[in-house]
Amino acid sequence: MSGLLGPKLALARAVGAVSRLRGSGGTSLPGKLLMRMEPSAIRALGARLPRGSVLVSATNGKTTTAALASNILQRAGVSLVHNRSGANMAGGIASTLLEAAGSRGTIAGELGLFEVDELWLDRLAAQLHPRVVVLGNLFRDQLDRYGELDTVAERWAAALNLGGPAADAGLVCNADDPLLGDLGRERPHVLYYGVEDDSLALKGMAHAADAKHCRRCGAPYAFDAVYLGHLGHYHCPSCGQRRPSPTVLARSVTLEGVRSASFQLSTPDGDAEVRLGLPGLYNVYNALAAAALGVVLDVPLADIVEGLESTEAAFGRAEALEVEGRETRILLVKNPAGANEVLRTLALEPGRHDLLGVLNDNIADGRDVSWIWDADFELLAGRVRLATCSGTRAPELALRLKYAGIEPERIRVIEDLPHALASAAAERGAAVGSASATNGGGPTATAREERTNRPAVEGDEPEADGHGPLFVLPTYTAMLALRKLLVRRGEASSSWQ
Repeated sequence: MSGLLGPKLALARAVGAVSRLRGSGGTSLPGKLLMRMEPSAIRALGARLPRGSVLVSATNGKTTTAALASNILQRAGVSLVHNRSGANMAGGIASTLLEAAGSRGTIAGELGLFEVDELWLDRLAAQLHPRVVVLGNLFRDQLDRYGELDTVAERWAAALNLGGPAADAGLVCNADDPLLGDLGRERPHVLYYGVEDDSLALKGMAHAADAKHCRRCGAPYAFDAVYLGHLGHYHCPSCGQRRPSPTVLARSVTLEGVRSASFQLSTPDGDAEVRLGLPGLYNVYNALAAAALGVVLDVPLADIVEGLESTEAAFGRAEALEVEGRETRILLVKNPAGANEVLRTLALEPGRHDLLGVLNDNIADGRDVSWIWDADFELLAGRVRLATCSGTRAPELALRLKYAGIEPERIRVIEDLPHALASAAAERGAAVGSASATNGGGPTATAREERTNRPAVEGDEPEADGHGPLFVLPTYTAMLALRKLLVRRGEASSSWQ
């Protein structure tokens, strides 16, 4: 490490401040600049953390898992350096460390808590040599960027195996994911978590599921229960290998639509009832991962429960806002497994729903949007009052909804996001009719008339006719654009949490 680190830190901070003043956010830019000036910056700044680092990675849920873990650890009095903004590649981690770094080798925090992109886990582990690695799940996502699941799994295994950068780290692992269950079998320091509730079992494997093979003998796993995608209870009929036995468990799970979920948390220190202010089984899994990390770090059970129950939804992850005076819930969808859990959660809500789907195909979303055909939008057939489709691939989303059984007269395309949001939010009390309109520009007189002069369609339910929430289902870059729009309009906080 160069002796000129101090001036480099100052310059990188100044660039970040200018970037934020210009409205560019500055989340990763300062870190990228710092790494260009000092390639070993992450290693050097991470070494300042007296209690080391925790890395959290998964295809789905790593932002929420890290937020839950942050609340737990703060309840226990642990001061954190945490990439709360969700910038989870090297630039974002470097920016987070840069912001916390002080003079003369100090840093404003005891423990690093870093959400990490799947493809960056091995490289960041090599620089941070983590104390604990938390692995949530591996689902099919952005095949043009990540490749097949086994490719990512092999990179994770190389990082965790003897001689890898995380070989000495404690491992917190989801026993219900066959790939992750196998990654921890040969490790001495692994704590598994999982769900034990037969009432949640699906009738069969979802269309989007990725049934995995036994890493010992190569035979397909047989599933005794499927909870979410390919998560569940499984065994190998060929060699007898089974799902590892979890140490941290969720039993008696109750899912309460888009608002909350509750379960009995079982740990080595005892059992406790947990009521999450987050919806869906996917957030129960996120809570289990965070609770298991708390167990590994010797956090008292009471602090674990308080931390879980006090966590609010991060932006775009079932967060509730008011848009033009209407309750609006934003539920990120970015791959088949995650989308299916959002749709499953929506299906628990009574009445017909107003939806705003925003489908983008930017690099961070994945250029290939064919994944929407593996998402089970059929769960909402007969349950949609009005579906507004927006984003760079809005027509494809509209077509998918049509083939899912949603009546064409309930579907419309408005590609421009500000116009689509304003129109969808203003639909309260308006009857739905034949308005499959396409409008890629700003509001027009025709669009305004559509919002108020639509004839009723047989089957509309008055109690849900525009008086319920607007549910927004954006892909990743659409969520970022939506956040920026809502902050500018004063309807969302500029903070990520």
